[in-house]
Amino acid sequence: MAMGRRQMAMGRGGPRAALSRACLSVVSVCRRRRRASGRRSSRMQKISVLLFLAWVSFLFYAGIALFTSGFLLTRLELTNHSSCHEPPGPGSLPWGSQGKPGACWMASRFSRLVLVLVDALRFDFAQPQPSHGPGEPPVSLPFLGKLNSLQRILEIQPHHARLYQSKADPPTTTMQRLKALTTGSLPTFIDAGSNFASYAIVEDNLIKQLTNAGRHVVFMGDDTWKDLFPGAFSQAFFFPSFNVRDLHTVDNGILEHLYPTMDGGEWDVLIAHFLGVDHCGHKYGPHHPEMAKKLSQMDQVIQGLVERLENDTLLVVIGDHGMTITGDHGGDSDLEISAALFLYSPKALFPRVPPKEPEIVPQISLVPTLALLLGLPIPFGNIGEVMAELFAEAEDSQPHSSALAQASALHLNAQQVSRFLHTYSAAAQNLQVKELHQLQNLFSKASADYQRLLQSPQGAEAALQTVITELQQFLRGVRAMCIESWARFSLGRMAGGAALLAAACFLCLLVSQWATYPGFHPLLLTPMACGLASTIVCAGLLATTGLKLDPVVLGAMAAVGSLLPFLWKAWAGWGSKRPLAALFPIPGPVLLFLLIRFAAFFSDSFVVAEARATPFLLGSLILLLVAQLHWEGKLLPPKLLTIPRLCFSASAGQPRHSGTHALGLGVGLLLCIRLAGLFHRCPEETPACHSSPWLSPLASMSFLLLHLLAAGIPITTPGPFTVPWQAVSAWALMATQTFYSLGHQPVFPAIHWHAAFVGFPEGHGSSTWLPALLVGANTFASHLLFAVGCPLLLLWPFLCESQGARKRWQPLGNEAEARVRPEEEEEPRMEMRLRDAPHHFNAALLQLGLKYLFVLGIQILACALAASILRRHLMVWKVFAPKFIFEAMGFIVSSVGLFLGIALVMRVDGAVSSWFRQLILAQQR
Repeated sequence: MAMGRRQMAMGRGGPRAALSRACLSVVSVCRRRRRASGRRSSRMQKISVLLFLAWVSFLFYAGIALFTSGFLLTRLELTNHSSCHEPPGPGSLPWGSQGKPGACWMASRFSRLVLVLVDALRFDFAQPQPSHGPGEPPVSLPFLGKLNSLQRILEIQPHHARLYQSKADPPTTTMQRLKALTTGSLPTFIDAGSNFASYAIVEDNLIKQLTNAGRHVVFMGDDTWKDLFPGAFSQAFFFPSFNVRDLHTVDNGILEHLYPTMDGGEWDVLIAHFLGVDHCGHKYGPHHPEMAKKLSQMDQVIQGLVERLENDTLLVVIGDHGMTITGDHGGDSDLEISAALFLYSPKALFPRVPPKEPEIVPQISLVPTLALLLGLPIPFGNIGEVMAELFAEAEDSQPHSSALAQASALHLNAQQVSRFLHTYSAAAQNLQVKELHQLQNLFSKASADYQRLLQSPQGAEAALQTVITELQQFLRGVRAMCIESWARFSLGRMAGGAALLAAACFLCLLVSQWATYPGFHPLLLTPMACGLASTIVCAGLLATTGLKLDPVVLGAMAAVGSLLPFLWKAWAGWGSKRPLAALFPIPGPVLLFLLIRFAAFFSDSFVVAEARATPFLLGSLILLLVAQLHWEGKLLPPKLLTIPRLCFSASAGQPRHSGTHALGLGVGLLLCIRLAGLFHRCPEETPACHSSPWLSPLASMSFLLLHLLAAGIPITTPGPFTVPWQAVSAWALMATQTFYSLGHQPVFPAIHWHAAFVGFPEGHGSSTWLPALLVGANTFASHLLFAVGCPLLLLWPFLCESQGARKRWQPLGNEAEARVRPEEEEEPRMEMRLRDAPHHFNAALLQLGLKYLFVLGIQILACALAASILRRHLMVWKVFAPKFIFEAMGFIVSSVGLFLGIALVMRVDGAVSSWFRQLILAQQR
């Protein structure tokens, strides 16, 4: 019986136990599913945050590209070519060319040319030095008086040689100067970006005219010519040009082939491009003894060439540009645009002796001059003016014939320029109509006067001089008009780009506030669909109307098409439900700081002196942070506060640092910023400034101190987490401060080209992308590092809990009990507190990224507006345009670094979460 009752009890308990086990299994499965669903939701949130930041960055990129396409314009390059069979204008051949065998537009005066291009040969390097009086100390500058052969020739053979001061047009980079020296045109500012990778010249040029005439052109030197004129030389000896630390390889290679080639005689034009002087300037500067050695070597080269010249050969020694006092170039300072030009012929060439002060001529005047002297057509797109004195008779016995020869050369030149203006204005339609009409009337009058002189050439010296003056006025007026017209801007694109940048900043400001609201999700499906649709519609309209598909315009349409629907939907969903004041949470002092920073970009003086103004602004912001700490009680004895604190909402925890510690951090940071200002590089616009002999060793200390100052932020759990505007603004400003502390300046001559050879002392061979990448990494290293480290502003307060155990403070109502009962100790959880609310963590990362992009976006917007409003300012190409380019590149680098930094933090967070899940499962087993 007992056995039966036990069996019946077991029978009754069996189903109950089985049901319990089944319920537990179901609960376990549900928990696993919830955890898996939570992991999927967290993963989707992270992906949404990254996609949203990428989309916002694309909006800024589209605005920058649209503004750039309207601001940094390139002129239209015509592919028309001049020909001997097609004179530049109506009328007979000019005086002196009729009946001459092989005559083209004008009979040639020389059958051979030796062109020696000494890179960066500044005018004062070749300028003759006055003799020293008794008792006067000689000038000790190493670059003066080293080209003695030029001075000796000018003194002994004054009718055979002439020294000019050649004025180059900015930008003074080698590739742009070579284009100007062969085409006679003006390079545009944006072409400076292609100095790393030259492209073949499609315009008509001297090299093409020489090859069309069957002349044998031999080249040796800088391999930039290989890319500009592929396959154009009968014989060529190219040497790599980018290794600015190598002073001798190119020059020695030229000397190895120069004299044997010249003595061989199988050439009509010999071009030698020496680089040693330019590389010496980059490496040592012009005041180094090495510069004296290189100039002495060039003097020996010129002397050796003069000894080998024949009567039918013209020697031209020219510098493509000058250099600054530091040996750099690329801008438009007087030292950079001033180059030497020396002409010599074994036969008499000039009717008069040289003037006491060398004449100043535009560099592009050499192109039409050489073309007519060699019996070639002037390149179609030339706007240079012939150097008229080279076409006068060497013997001054017939002044009328000399003047008529000069007028003939000028008239040919004016006809060619007039033809170019007619063709260009019909194709581009961006020349000033009124001024163009006036110039054409001036040319018509001068041409009619010239034709009358040809019909009655006797006894018209005064009229002939009047014609020469009118033709020169026309040519100089055309050059001035082209300089101004090719700086004309597309106001529509500039306005559209600035508006898109402003809209992107507005978006960052709004969404940074909305990101912490419950229920906000940065969904991009609808905006992306609208942006794609607008791009397709725009492309279809352009295709149907026969217009060119411009990627910049299509990108801008995609940006606008995606931005407007998002703002509309976001405002309808979140913005309209909250007061307008809550959408603009920037504190007043920070807003004032941003306004000052914004306005400073409109002053060329502030832009030039930004390296000194930035530490002042940063120090002011740090003082504000310290004052805020005091106002909120963090510099007082530890006590509980109920008012909101510096960075987060009111905290229920005790500050982690004493007042002395926090004050020490602020004072230490201010001291570091002040000391870092002692290490700087002076811009060329401030000659009274003296650069530091070494760069700042305190930039990294400032970097760490800003981390420590951010560590004084109290923590709120379980969320939402946020980083204040003060900290984000200081972080962005610290990136700018580090940029200047490392010796950089937002101008092209100040770029650290030597960085291209870090790790590659022997050069890179034919590679151009690797040195460009190294130089870019060196220039924008501060932008990249601070952008990647931006998420630390959110993480560092949690990491600072490792300084010791935290005490659990009692609520305010239990003060009496707290005095009796000892306080409980709590082990610091550090950044693991973020694991309690992963959705708040992702929202905080999105908010931080948008705040940082907003501060950077305000800077690039200010630069764009300053460049737009001050586009006719005297300093637009010297100050405002380079500043805009550097800020744009810095923004792109910073946005990419910010994306990588946030992605890295999310990746680490995911790995830590996975590790904790495995640890919990192991403990449960």
